[in-house]
Amino acid sequence: MSPRPLSASSAAGAAAVGREQTRLRVIEAAIDLLTRGGRDAVTTRAVAEGAGLQPPAIYRLFGDKDGLLDAVAEHGFATFLAGKHVDPDPQDPIEDLRAGWDVAVEFGLANPALYTLMYSEPTRATSATFKAGMEILMSRIRRLATRGWLRVDEELAAQTIHATARGAVLTWLSLPKDRRDPALLTTLREAMVAAVTNQQPAVQEAGPTGAARALRAALPEQTTLSGAEQYLLREWLDRLAADG
Repeated sequence: MSPRPLSASSAAGAAAVGREQTRLRVIEAAIDLLTRGGRDAVTTRAVAEGAGLQPPAIYRLFGDKDGLLDAVAEHGFATFLAGKHVDPDPQDPIEDLRAGWDVAVEFGLANPALYTLMYSEPTRATSATFKAGMEILMSRIRRLATRGWLRVDEELAAQTIHATARGAVLTWLSLPKDRRDPALLTTLREAMVAAVTNQQPAVQEAGPTGAARALRAALPEQTTLSGAEQYLLREWLDRLAADG
């Protein structure tokens, strides 16, 4: 009995799966070249050879070399995101912040060439997986804020945490191996913690600033106030929080 022919939708699905598998094979070949020889080693000819394809296939799949590098960076963000452990209710939110920072730095040190590529272009901050990672960071920051630990605005905290982790990795990688002191990473991490958190929860201290930040962070979770009332209260809380 001859096999039943695939339906149009099944054939299209199989083609899409095959295309995605080929894309992944190309991306993995590019990452291998990047890891062994740096960015200059990632040529379309070398990638095609590593993936077992003809060079024109790279252009069909990614448009050009820049498109391929963007796909490699996106794959890096996705790999990093997949390795993140997220505790929705950590017992100690500051230790949770430290642990998250360490994970980000460790990924960069373990994947230096890929990490450098991921953060070499500011436009990659628009990546969907980059944004998903930042949402995880923002959830950590929001927990700090609702518990009264955050000493700066949430957006500034996110920028500080992200910048110190990225700066730690890129600085470490720029140093000769005999000058890489692990104390550098610890010092930068603790400087970040001191910059964005209080030594004690601010809501236990006198003054409205810490309480305003804590209440502002928790405001979206309440259902009592109308939209107009929330808007007005947020304006007041923004003004109180800015006085700190």
